[in-house]
Amino acid sequence: MGSAITVIGLPIALGIIMFGLGLSLTPGDFIRIGRRPKAVTIALACQLILLPLVCFGLVLAFGLPPVLAVGMMLLAASPGGTTANLYSHLFRGDVALNISLTAINSVVAVITLPIVVNLSLAYFDPGGGQVGLQLQKTLEVFLIVLGPVALGMLVRALKPAFAAAMDKPVRIASVVILTLVIIGAVAAQIDILVQHFAAIAGVVVTFCVVSLGIGFLVPRWLKVDRPQSIASAFEVGLHNATLAIVIAQSVLRNPDMSMPAAVYGVLMFPLAAAFGVLITRSGKAQPSRSSE
Repeated sequence: MGSAITVIGLPIALGIIMFGLGLSLTPGDFIRIGRRPKAVTIALACQLILLPLVCFGLVLAFGLPPVLAVGMMLLAASPGGTTANLYSHLFRGDVALNISLTAINSVVAVITLPIVVNLSLAYFDPGGGQVGLQLQKTLEVFLIVLGPVALGMLVRALKPAFAAAMDKPVRIASVVILTLVIIGAVAAQIDILVQHFAAIAGVVVTFCVVSLGIGFLVPRWLKVDRPQSIASAFEVGLHNATLAIVIAQSVLRNPDMSMPAAVYGVLMFPLAAAFGVLITRSGKAQPSRSSE
């Protein structure tokens, strides 16, 4: 993938996706968090604390090379993607909770993602002494993540009819762009992908399945009701692979680090669908439990 595409094209692609996310958000989505603090707190704890720890353990267990190890940690630190809303809707989750979680995750990730990435770079030391996300690069992450979201929310506030009309086209465009980004990332690094595919595929599949399981089982264990637990499962289990690819290639300037996210972006769709079918079948004879 050429440098112009990496530096300019990828952030623009992510910007369109995040703008589409902004079109679906309102300030009420943030306010709503206070009305369901238990489900939100548990999901965020799984997302921000448990998953990086689980991913770190998997990276060590699978013995990944340093560059790919950091790539996995970058993926684990990325917030949930808009795909979570779709899967939650398909499998009768609380979509409103997904929207609220996506909103707060997009904000919190600006702080937590650079922390996880810098700690991972310091521990695994890929290439020897890489400086990671310093202040300027952290500001780039801030602009990449929050800038388009804020613009989308502003458009919705000023032109609600336009935002409603654009919602479906932008969602479709987001899926197409996500697919193209993943294909491009894979094609650009096909040699390293072939070399490390077995290791990447194994850890990616394990991480995705464990993430979905944690997102569902931990809330259920803590007596969160079933629709909210389903929403948590997909929000925690489906990461924003595009964001991880953009940061690896455009911010850190290390395309090899994007490989785990690229493979994950391909495999997460069938894995999430299979998980949704599994929990739907297992829950048919089980009444929902209230979280109140």
